[in-house]
Amino acid sequence: MSPAAAYDVVVAGGGPAGCAAALTLVRAGHTVLLADAGTGPPKAGEALVSAARLLLSDLGVAEQVLATGHLPCYGNLSAWGSPELYAVDSLHDPYGHGWHLDRPLFDRRLRAAARAAGADVAEHTAVRRPARRPDGTWRLILCARAGGERAVRCRWVVDATGRGAAVAVRSGARRRTTDRLTALHLTLDPAPGASPDGRSLVESGRDGWWYTAPLPSGHRLVAYFTDPDLPGAAVPGAERFRDRLLATRYVSHRVRPHGLTTLRPPRRAAAHSAHLDRVHGDGWTAAGDAAAAFDPLSSQGILTALYTGLSAGQAVDAHLHGDRTALAAYAAQVATARTAYAREHRAVHARETRWPDRPFWSRRHLNQQA
Repeated sequence: MSPAAAYDVVVAGGGPAGCAAALTLVRAGHTVLLADAGTGPPKAGEALVSAARLLLSDLGVAEQVLATGHLPCYGNLSAWGSPELYAVDSLHDPYGHGWHLDRPLFDRRLRAAARAAGADVAEHTAVRRPARRPDGTWRLILCARAGGERAVRCRWVVDATGRGAAVAVRSGARRRTTDRLTALHLTLDPAPGASPDGRSLVESGRDGWWYTAPLPSGHRLVAYFTDPDLPGAAVPGAERFRDRLLATRYVSHRVRPHGLTTLRPPRRAAAHSAHLDRVHGDGWTAAGDAAAAFDPLSSQGILTALYTGLSAGQAVDAHLHGDRTALAAYAAQVATARTAYAREHRAVHARETRWPDRPFWSRRHLNQQA
């Protein structure tokens, strides 16, 4: 058997956090392998806030990643805490407009940028059986979806594997969850005729809240968020979900033009807030959802992934060059981001007081008092 290839850092996970970490590390002069498992259902779409342009610029990829293929988002609509619909537009945003992403395209461009910068990129390849060796290095097994395995060695691992935090949890870190939010989501066919309103829309209800936004393809994403033990969390058939959609005050107006006669049943996905009890350990550092995953209501998911990926890359680089305070400083950065998120999360849910006795809302109001 040929000897295992050796890298300074292996980044497990090829989403925004993993790509940001890989770009940062390879540009700092490290040899990097970025392994993208590409598992799970494809992401239909996601919003990117305008401030993310700064992080993408810091990574040197803003122009190529935000080029054609995404849909500008010029504002957000919400019916939250009131039956009235309120609008916030991007006109006064110092960073300009946000984007409704073609998420697979966004991720592919980030991985291509990492490859162009000098990282080895293994597509459709998962990191398995991480083993810490007596000499302080790692031995990892790369499993390709097409079949076959190969071993690699590295000095450090960045865990960007998402909510599962596969490497960190295997290394002894524990996952903490602060709520049980789940999503039922589907993608509607394109609407004929005029271009749709390009703004996203959030609408709260008795047992959760709805989100809808146009996608660059002309399709429309619609999602319902609730707790998994509540009646509305059971995955309904297409007809039942259509009835729920049409019962909304504002979302229904956005979905009708897309035609609901051939509606498919929705899919279910985790959307809860969670974090690791520690974001670094012996030879590893976590970034993105592996480090801290936020409620989609915050619209901070990709922004946080880019921020923690870049920051984790900087911390690992500094640590490998002998800075023994770098990882603790990174942990403090993640903790600060989590504190800010939790404060805003409580404030947003405190504004919705119309259904205080419904379990979904009473749980969140009790959390505000804890």
